[in-house]
Amino acid sequence: MAKNAIHDMTSGNPVKLIIQFMIPMCLGNIFQQFYNIADSIVAGQFIGVTALAAIGSTGSLMFFVTGWLNGLSSGFAILVSQWFGAKEYDRMRHYVAMSVYLSIGCAVLMTVGLLIANEPILRLMNYSDSIMPDVKLYMGIIYAGLIVTAAYNSLAAFLRALGDSKSPLYFLILSAVINVVLDIVFIVTFGMGVEGCAYATVIAQGISALLCFIYILKRYPILHLKREDFRISLRSFGRLLALGIPMGLQFSITAIGTIIVQGAVNIYGEIYMAGFSAAGKLQNLIATVFTAFGATIATYVGQNRGAGKMDRVRQGVRCTQAMILIWSVVLMAVMYFCGKYMTWMFISPSETEVVDASVTYFRTVFWCYPFLGSIFLYRNTLQGLGYGFVPMMGGIFELVARSAIVMMLAGHASYVGVCLSDPAAWIAALIPLVPYYFYKMHKMETNTRLAV
Repeated sequence: MAKNAIHDMTSGNPVKLIIQFMIPMCLGNIFQQFYNIADSIVAGQFIGVTALAAIGSTGSLMFFVTGWLNGLSSGFAILVSQWFGAKEYDRMRHYVAMSVYLSIGCAVLMTVGLLIANEPILRLMNYSDSIMPDVKLYMGIIYAGLIVTAAYNSLAAFLRALGDSKSPLYFLILSAVINVVLDIVFIVTFGMGVEGCAYATVIAQGISALLCFIYILKRYPILHLKREDFRISLRSFGRLLALGIPMGLQFSITAIGTIIVQGAVNIYGEIYMAGFSAAGKLQNLIATVFTAFGATIATYVGQNRGAGKMDRVRQGVRCTQAMILIWSVVLMAVMYFCGKYMTWMFISPSETEVVDASVTYFRTVFWCYPFLGSIFLYRNTLQGLGYGFVPMMGGIFELVARSAIVMMLAGHASYVGVCLSDPAAWIAALIPLVPYYFYKMHKMETNTRLAV
């Protein structure tokens, strides 16, 4: 077993453990996002504004699709981390095997269903006929490659459940570099359009999944599965789905809200589509620290919940909240004053209208980053404790808030009004999360025995 890579988070300084685990997670999130970002940069610089609008505007749709798979695998990994923390390794491997069945089945069903519904979904998002062919082609290729996306998410989630956040990062860095190289080769050398970006993304993700699998075979005997591990247990399927489905729905519900917002932005035309998508990608990139803190606290809480150390759970949450608030202040300053120049990564500075649309978004939402960071903290803490329903409700609160703003303002007010849907959603999401966390912590401190 690769003991140097496995981190038992049930002892030691919580702040040190969380930061050590979070940094590779953050870098990994950045490189995972880099697939679509690289596609957008290459398309915007070498093909033009229309290509940037086509690929960039699919960010919310890709988040919907990949978020569901990521949510499922993260939910499944909660049980893996809990039984790892409890030192019940046979039971841990059983849940890994059951997760494999469920992940493969879900990926196949999603691929078939989304390929059939590709164009109807895009029509609902108000894509014009001029941009529809490019978007449909790009997303069709992405859908066809969902099996490799599911494979990487699942394998990386198992490694993180054991406290190893560095290995998935290394594979992502390599595959991200390959993605950029393939983007340039397919588009600049071979003269391909947006389909070149899509093929590059799928190939690169497949490489990261393969490398992750080979690494587990060579370095993690604790994850080597036997025939008996694969004996189907409906009860185990039920426990996994009880965590995975709410987490998948939580991501998907949030993504539906962003799809609704994107559909509203599409009404304003390609200039605003390109500016909004560039701003969204930049914001997602630098907000990966929040995502990393969330994924870290889920593993930390899961292991300590399994070990029955609820005092460490509370201590870890307090420390993480302080770190999130510090980063929020930094992020607010960076995006308010430097967002304009960062947009130049995606589009030429001469495209002043596109740049202005991005700056408008940043200056509308920057003040609400502390709320955004807190969502990841409390949502993932509850998931690490084994509760999936209320985090899903937080996503529903997000969806309702975003939808309400869009229905009131889209097409009837300025672009600024539509941008306000994000702050409204972030604040709304915390309404069920924070009170439920404190309620459950008070209740669980009296009973720390892990259910079988």
